[in-house]
Amino acid sequence: MAFSTVSALSPLDGRYASRLSALRPLMSEQGYMHRRVQVEVAWFIALSDCGFVEFKPLTGGARKYLLGLVSHFSEADALAIKEIEKVTNHDVKAVEYWIKSKFEARPELLSAAEFVHFACTSEDINNTSHALQIQAARDVVVLPAIDGLITKLRDMAHQFADVSMLARTHGQTASPTTVGKEIANVAVRLAKAREQIAKVDLLGKMNGAVGNYNAHMAAWPDFDWEAFSRKVVETPAPLGLGLTFQPYSIQIEPHDYMAELFDAVARADTILIDFSRDIWGYVSLGYFKQRLKKGEIGSSTMPHKVNPIDFENAEGNLGLANALLRHMSEKLPISRWQRDLTDSTVLRNVGVAFGYAVLAYSSLSTGLGKLELNEEALADDLDASWEVLAEPIQTVMRRFGVQGAYEQLKEVTRGKTVTSEALHGLIRSLEIPETEKARLLAMTPASYIGKAAELAKRA
Repeated sequence: MAFSTVSALSPLDGRYASRLSALRPLMSEQGYMHRRVQVEVAWFIALSDCGFVEFKPLTGGARKYLLGLVSHFSEADALAIKEIEKVTNHDVKAVEYWIKSKFEARPELLSAAEFVHFACTSEDINNTSHALQIQAARDVVVLPAIDGLITKLRDMAHQFADVSMLARTHGQTASPTTVGKEIANVAVRLAKAREQIAKVDLLGKMNGAVGNYNAHMAAWPDFDWEAFSRKVVETPAPLGLGLTFQPYSIQIEPHDYMAELFDAVARADTILIDFSRDIWGYVSLGYFKQRLKKGEIGSSTMPHKVNPIDFENAEGNLGLANALLRHMSEKLPISRWQRDLTDSTVLRNVGVAFGYAVLAYSSLSTGLGKLELNEEALADDLDASWEVLAEPIQTVMRRFGVQGAYEQLKEVTRGKTVTSEALHGLIRSLEIPETEKARLLAMTPASYIGKAAELAKRA
């Protein structure tokens, strides 16, 4: 069977392939190879500047050529590396051999070829490559997608700040709010989660087979290898990696930062699962309508249906993302002794986890763009729920020392259909100042929103 989007095993590369085009170059195996080449080249160039007699500083032309291997890395290059791997059965060694193959007909580089991957263990290359992949995915794809949602939510919070809405606690009618305030709640939560994602330092180590610079010290015992490694890791690209230096490790970088990052993304996803379910419910109540798209069908048998599929899609894919992210955050920081290989295969799925998350963000953005507020339904719901004014009435009664205020309102309203006339009759009978009676009589469920509008506009 020829590979295509309809034969793909994963829906990320099948049904949803077009929606993940920004992530694929960064988190695919080609993206992984690209970063490995970047790390090997940065290490090689930096070694040439160490002052070793055996490895003279590279000329400008050689440096430009080497950096070109990184900047022009292509699918053909990735496939060439895969061909080498068929022989080596070792993916990092295949990258090393591919780089050396590019030195042919270049005597300056050919004479220094043994300094490619010098004193490195495979994990020196892999851990930094994964960090670079994650950095790109986070900064180029994930955060911008979340930022887009935050912007949309803030715009909606401000737009609907004054639109009253009946709240529900435990599924029952409760003190009114506004549509804008409920959306503002999510925007503020998501913005905080976004900050946590952005501030995680992405770490890299380049310290040899078990983290002690053993091979490095064997070659040049008087050289400050730790300082050199830090410089390569922390110097911005293209001459370095632009990561945060990890000074202590076993063979693998401990992956604690990954756990921190994945937990932070999962927290944002959880907020959006909560939001997706709420919007689904509001659509069900008729608070929101969805713009129709010509030709779309909501049900194979029920022609009237316009389903909230974007929010359902988002909820499902956020759940998949979090299942992977949370597994990785629990598994990756654990390694037997100085290393085992269980992290390697798991790490190849980071792009899958991010893919499900980004797919969900896309669905949410699409779904939010279809929503139309049904103010008539909101108003009707409020007008049928006068019982929610039991709270302000009994609170004012308590202010003025009316005994049994709560109990009186409970008797009148609990489990009953409450009318405005019944509440107004009660208000008129109260022994409170006339000005307070007038204020309560003027109150409606739609006007009883506290600071909701102000809070929404402030978000």
